Amino acid sequence: MDDKKLFRMICKLILFAGAIILGVMYSKEVLNAGKLLLGMLSPFLVGAATAFVLNLPTRFIEQKLLAKWRNPKSAGLKRGVSIVLALLFLVAVIVFAALMVIPQLTKTLMELGSVIPAFFRDLITKLEVMAKEYPEWKDAFAALEELSIDWSSVISYVTGFLKDGLGNVLSSTVGFAGSVAGALFDGVIAFVFAIYILCGKEKLAIQAKKLLHAYLSEKSYEKTLKVLTLCNHNFAKFISGQCLEAIILGTMFVICMTIFGMPYAVLVGVLIAFTALIPIVGAFIGCAVGAFLILMVSPVKALIFIIMFLVLQQLEGNLIYPRVVGNSVGLPAIWVLVAVSVGGSMFGVVGMLVFIPLMSTLYALLKENVANRNRKKGFVLQETIAEPESKTPKKKTQKKENKRK
Repeated sequence: MDDKKLFRMICKLILFAGAIILGVMYSKEVLNAGKLLLGMLSPFLVGAATAFVLNLPTRFIEQKLLAKWRNPKSAGLKRGVSIVLALLFLVAVIVFAALMVIPQLTKTLMELGSVIPAFFRDLITKLEVMAKEYPEWKDAFAALEELSIDWSSVISYVTGFLKDGLGNVLSSTVGFAGSVAGALFDGVIAFVFAIYILCGKEKLAIQAKKLLHAYLSEKSYEKTLKVLTLCNHNFAKFISGQCLEAIILGTMFVICMTIFGMPYAVLVGVLIAFTALIPIVGAFIGCAVGAFLILMVSPVKALIFIIMFLVLQQLEGNLIYPRVVGNSVGLPAIWVLVAVSVGGSMFGVVGMLVFIPLMSTLYALLKENVANRNRKKGFVLQETIAEPESKTPKKKTQKKENKRK
């Protein structure tokens, strides 16, 4: 290595070390600047994520439904029609779910308004009967009755709270209106940016490749394209598989609950289908809400529903999910759990959805790198356990074979 290259390398290392030291010294300022930059770029990041999700139905419509539309001159019109049909499909799904859920949810809330007081009245009656049957409980109930409440202090506290609260109502209302207006503005920007990406995705891909090729070496360029292609494949397969799995699970619950005559079949099925989009823990959230709704009607049916959920969850986890989602991302179950835990703790539900395909990409790259390194070293490890050799001595076996001959 000549002196100039060595000098440049030393300068780069010094600059890199200085940047790290400054970042540690001013970590709060760096974090605040990062949050500010993320807030500025959030509409474009949301738009890019929306474009990625919308690209799945758009590509299906363009390649499958409009496959006979092969006129190169009208390629832009074909893309526009595909985007409009994809948007109409998503709107139709949302409207269908709303029409199925909102009337049922309204009816459920009205029923709960009359069921919950009756439920607590029955509970109080049962407690009174149990207090008569078990005299030792009378002391506990008597102690509860002897508790005195200073209503004057309670009233004064509520009055003071209202005086302080009413003064902040106007400011909080203005702040809420401003946040809503900002969210709507960001949503419009994200939607326009997503449509722009979908309309010119081929041109944007070529520009990105030119940019990478200009600033990276040939080897780094090939590796970067390989990683990005693998990420795109894993994310697309995961999203499509997760949506299909949620639809299958929700349909199974609607059918089984209808067969067993349980209330709120459609509402609970749609709720479980939407919550099942959250990996691992989502379906249990839907189960908890559904069990509570059914409990207000019949505790026995609520118990049957929980047993049904456990059975269907085992069927879905062992048969449907591995075939629909597991094979698509190629990630073992233990690493799915790690990805969900880490992503959920860092970024909530969005982190759960992002970290599974991201972990799948890292797992595939690490697996390939480990295999290549072991192959270069001449090390081959069998994944299957070899059967133990027979303990019969060779001489005895040879004598037996000679006698048979």
